[in-house]
Amino acid sequence: MIAGLILALLAGSLVGIQNVFNSKVNEGVGIWTTTVIVLAMGFFASFSIGLAVEGRQLFDWSNMKTWYWFSGIIGVGVVLSVVQGVKRLGPTFAISIVMASQIGIALLFDSLGLLGLDKVPFTGKQAIGVLVIVGGIIIFKTGDRRRDNRNTVRSRRAA
Repeated sequence: MIAGLILALLAGSLVGIQNVFNSKVNEGVGIWTTTVIVLAMGFFASFSIGLAVEGRQLFDWSNMKTWYWFSGIIGVGVVLSVVQGVKRLGPTFAISIVMASQIGIALLFDSLGLLGLDKVPFTGKQAIGVLVIVGGIIIFKTGDRRRDNRNTVRSRRAA
């Protein structure tokens, strides 16, 4: 379990860093070039590492269902959406919403047993957990507005 927690923390950290990098790349070259760069570099890195680690087994796709191929297409939507969200909302607010959305969708897929997942009963504790996260995001964002409003008032008084 400790290894899983460490890997999840690492994944979250890397996603946060990647999103900041992606938004900076997008400022210089545009959204479609950013998406191509991100996904192409990811392909080459994972292909090289996969080949080194798994060898020929990397190409054994006999147990792969056809609809699994759509994951790559979903990746395009992920990169596009996150880069644009970060651009419009800022990294912290955008990633907070992304995280809450991920938890909500994961909870939905688990609860309904979608895509072959084991069905996990939906509980009140899970609902409260999601509501606390969403409430935290709302508090976080409304706290920014209050601070921004105070700074605006102070600026006007100083002028």
